[in-house]
Amino acid sequence: MKLIAGNANRPLAEAIAAYLRVDLTRATVHRFADMEVFVEIHENVRGEDVFIIQPTSYPANDNLMELLVIIDALKRASARRITAVIPYFGYARQDRKPGPRTPISAKLVANLITTAGASRVLTMELHAGQIQGFFDIPVDNLFSTPLMVPDILERLGNDNLMIVSPDVGGVARARGFAKRLDVGLAIIDKRRERAGVSEVMNVIGDVRGMRCILVDDIVDSGGTLCNAAEALLKAGAVSVQAYVTHGVLSAGAVARIVASSLDRLVITDSIRPNEAVRVTDKIRVLSIASLMGEAIQRISSESSVSSLFD
Repeated sequence: MKLIAGNANRPLAEAIAAYLRVDLTRATVHRFADMEVFVEIHENVRGEDVFIIQPTSYPANDNLMELLVIIDALKRASARRITAVIPYFGYARQDRKPGPRTPISAKLVANLITTAGASRVLTMELHAGQIQGFFDIPVDNLFSTPLMVPDILERLGNDNLMIVSPDVGGVARARGFAKRLDVGLAIIDKRRERAGVSEVMNVIGDVRGMRCILVDDIVDSGGTLCNAAEALLKAGAVSVQAYVTHGVLSAGAVARIVASSLDRLVITDSIRPNEAVRVTDKIRVLSIASLMGEAIQRISSESSVSSLFD
């Protein structure tokens, strides 16, 4: 097994390597003066099972191109199998045509990764599960519940606890949390007037006197979570926290969350936390290194990955 780290999330790659007790493969991944990506692998990978750890988070286009060039370098170096480990799959929110003359960019990115030479993909909490079908190679989509559920039980218990989906589309995810925790489920009925702006309309379920936990796959601007927290408190909830897998947290999001009614936001390190996240006490980061490392080990040994979630 060989592990190669791109520049998108080097600390996560190092943590995964530590879990697997292997060294990261020596490689050069840098930019020319005009920002072209250059890659050189400094170790023999002929016939090896190689895993590239590279989320396609901000800057998404740069990190995606870096991933593609690394795949090409490995293919030309005769690696036996190339697995693209993409903890956060950028462009996943563009999984359908929202209107006329618009792209399905998630399918385009899937084609690019496949054409570059990847043998399979390992990712986490795809925004839409059907994106797995955009690939013509095997895709393993991990879930964050094995990390987040024990954390919730350890820190909060399950007395007077209510899992809340911030929109109808996330009900299946929230139901999985509620089932594992053996607690109730509520739903936020939300109407989005335009991209990036959400308006909370109604809370479906009785949250009076409950400690609410919002669960979602992505937090970007933070508007949905902040509005949902306000609605839940107005409906009688005593506190609101949020557990979200991918902390995109675009410009102004951290300040918005810090000033909101949320008691705490818990994210993972699928995307490298920026300085604003690291300095605030209101956002806590869970490491996915052990989960990703175990999945990589099972893929390499040709054993079951799905049994991680049984």
